[in-house]
Amino acid sequence: MAESRNVVEMDPDVARRLFEEGAFLVLLGVPKGTELGIDCKSWQVGPRFKGVKMIPPGLHFLHYCSANPPSHGGELGPKTGLFLSLKPREILLANWDPKIEDLDFSASQNEEEVQRIRSNLKDLDPFLGPYPYEGMRKWVSLTDHLKYELANNLQPLSGRVCAFSEVIPELQLRHTKDRAEQPRNDQACQSMKEGLDRLPKMKEREGTELRFSAIPERKYPPGATPAEITRCSMDFSYALETVLEKNYSLQPLNVLGELQFAFVCFLLGNVYEGFEHWKSLLSLLCRGPEESMQKRKELFLGLNLGALPPAWRNSTRLLRRYCLSEQLPHHYAAGLFPVRIWSWGRRKPPEEGREVQSSPDQKVSLGL
Repeated sequence: MAESRNVVEMDPDVARRLFEEGAFLVLLGVPKGTELGIDCKSWQVGPRFKGVKMIPPGLHFLHYCSANPPSHGGELGPKTGLFLSLKPREILLANWDPKIEDLDFSASQNEEEVQRIRSNLKDLDPFLGPYPYEGMRKWVSLTDHLKYELANNLQPLSGRVCAFSEVIPELQLRHTKDRAEQPRNDQACQSMKEGLDRLPKMKEREGTELRFSAIPERKYPPGATPAEITRCSMDFSYALETVLEKNYSLQPLNVLGELQFAFVCFLLGNVYEGFEHWKSLLSLLCRGPEESMQKRKELFLGLNLGALPPAWRNSTRLLRRYCLSEQLPHHYAAGLFPVRIWSWGRRKPPEEGREVQSSPDQKVSLGL
């Protein structure tokens, strides 16, 4: 593994204890050049790579992209990820399936195979990369409200969070009669609209879609008066309460977990839909404080994005731009983010922000 300035120097006794008590991801057959990461760190794996060791118990996000061989350009495919809940000393075993370019975890159900791996862990040790403890604080700060049960309920039924949704035609057109009724595509289009109308209508394949809470389009109650509509359009308390009562009536703080889930899917999984949902939830929380803050103080105390590590805080021009474009109340949104985000205008950002413009899931070479 290539050395990095951020690698944590670990005492041998501590490393030995982490090896004995931590969890293991044994990932066999992962092709050389594949980009693979766990939580906030990713690597380009080498030919000897067989997994990750010394993983702390709890929630983790495993993400990876297959790569073409260098002779074919070496391009990376779309990113795939999944949330995992690991126990102390647990071994999760997976084999790379070259046909679908994905990890197959079915071997983890074979107790005999798992025990065989456990008995040979010391022989396997040179081929396992250590968990990146230098990024653990970042990961914890990103997911302190997110539990595995919630993540499992939000991620697709397929168990995979994919950067690009798998789509299928809404109409299967299995019969000649069905196809004959569709617009002909052997003639030139006369307009852009005609061309768009000829494209097949697509939908996400069932089981591959993220299961986010539905955000109501109308932010006011049925039968609202014009005055109530105006008030609810400025203060989203009604819409926020609707989301909480429908999805999190027993555990309202889970909406913060969903907010973090969406952000992780975007930041580490490259899922743009996650960013859009994060924006929608954040808008509800920022524009619904007048009534909701009195009723749900604990919820709003937990909503403090300024607690993000500097690597994210200092590179949040996108967040500032979003908050301004959504016209979020300045007096509240400014409390969520560091002051310097709001002070960045025509002036150059502080010097300390220049070194963190790169993606937080820094890539290093894992030469195993």
